[in-house]
Amino acid sequence: MRSVAVYSLKGGVGKTTLAVNLAWSAAALSKRRTLLWDLDAQAAASFLLGQEPDAAEEAQAVFARDVSPARLIRPTATPGLDILPADRSLRGLDRFFFGLGKKKRLEKLLERLARDYDRIILDCPPGLGETSEQVLRAADLIIVPVIPSPLSRRALGEVVDFLDGHDIRRGALLPVYNMADRRRSMHLAALDDNPKWPVVPMASAVETMAARHQAVGAFAPRSPAAVALAGLWTAIDRKLMRTLKRS
Repeated sequence: MRSVAVYSLKGGVGKTTLAVNLAWSAAALSKRRTLLWDLDAQAAASFLLGQEPDAAEEAQAVFARDVSPARLIRPTATPGLDILPADRSLRGLDRFFFGLGKKKRLEKLLERLARDYDRIILDCPPGLGETSEQVLRAADLIIVPVIPSPLSRRALGEVVDFLDGHDIRRGALLPVYNMADRRRSMHLAALDDNPKWPVVPMASAVETMAARHQAVGAFAPRSPAAVALAGLWTAIDRKLMRTLKRS
């Protein structure tokens, strides 16, 4: 099993749609047994895949080990893709982790899930807190979506500085230009500054996901966004396979 965290210090960069599309690609294109773990209390990833929050609000209880992850995991409409949905109880997750005092609780849970999945995609809440530290310690690869704008790139720089200063990162960091619009001069300049970063274009198909409750590749496989996302996942999966061979 290899885990991929989709994380950003800044909100509004398309983090959740990227996580959902990568999880779908892992299951549908690579035929990996895939789990999408929604760690964001907004539960947007759960909503995009047609999963409403459970009234019992037990998502945080998984970390207290009061509830088994298997009890909350649900299948999606995509064969091979399951989801561990979020709910409002995750609003207190940072406080819970702080009180727990154990830095590898998420990592231990991922190890338990490794028996049932080949790939686990983590949709992380924005910001730097106890939850993000748990994720950054546990993930084999950290995907950081970046809008080609100064504020978004500044947020990436803060994440890199934080990781380098605290020595908590386990996996490699991969910035991805997301929601890129080549008609904008500012976006073009940013893409030129980092030509090796993957690029996912701005696309109406991505906005349609909320109405369709599907990944872009499921309903618009030939769209530029779907093609870019499929290529991105292929590169990610190859990178994960290389880390697997080295371990």
